[in-house]
Amino acid sequence: MENNKPGLLKRIWTVLRQPSAKYSLLTIVSVSFIVGILCWVGFEAGLASTANLDFCMSCHEMADTVGKEYKQTIHYTNRTGVRAICPDCHTPKPFVRHMLREMKAVTELIGSIRGTISTQEKFDAKRMEMATHEWETMKATNSAECRNCHSFDGMDAKKQKPKARENHAKAKEEGKTCIDCHKGIAHLLPKEYKSDDEE
Repeated sequence: MENNKPGLLKRIWTVLRQPSAKYSLLTIVSVSFIVGILCWVGFEAGLASTANLDFCMSCHEMADTVGKEYKQTIHYTNRTGVRAICPDCHTPKPFVRHMLREMKAVTELIGSIRGTISTQEKFDAKRMEMATHEWETMKATNSAECRNCHSFDGMDAKKQKPKARENHAKAKEEGKTCIDCHKGIAHLLPKEYKSDDEE
């Protein structure tokens, strides 16, 4: 059986070196491999170029509405200098979820072109709908994007205010996720929003 291995490898190598009409199969495979790598690197570079604060704030719909709100929050400026930018909260890290989110972003561009939220008034009219969608997404993923930076296990309860310590312990025990309690942490709450306590 072992004598067949060198023969099999030799046959595969021979097929790879066989010429096509103009180039050997090995040349075609090698060039395809290199082109594939270059395309993948270009694709990743394209994604990376959209995953920054400047890109997110480059359209006036974001800069003039939620961008201004975000810049007044602890996620933008705080004592430690750690800044959470838009993709940290709104772009999933796992590849498949990330690609699905990027495809959804393309549909949002159509809304931008149509002027769906082009003014503060239009934005405010759709704020509840957009916020509800984001909250549902975060709830469905167990606030995965929040947990990239925050976790119950990473919290030093002794440094929290008594009410926060109590609430976090209760949330952990009840299996709650970040967005259950922390809506409106980086953006204003919609006027129509009512918390669980108010309902």
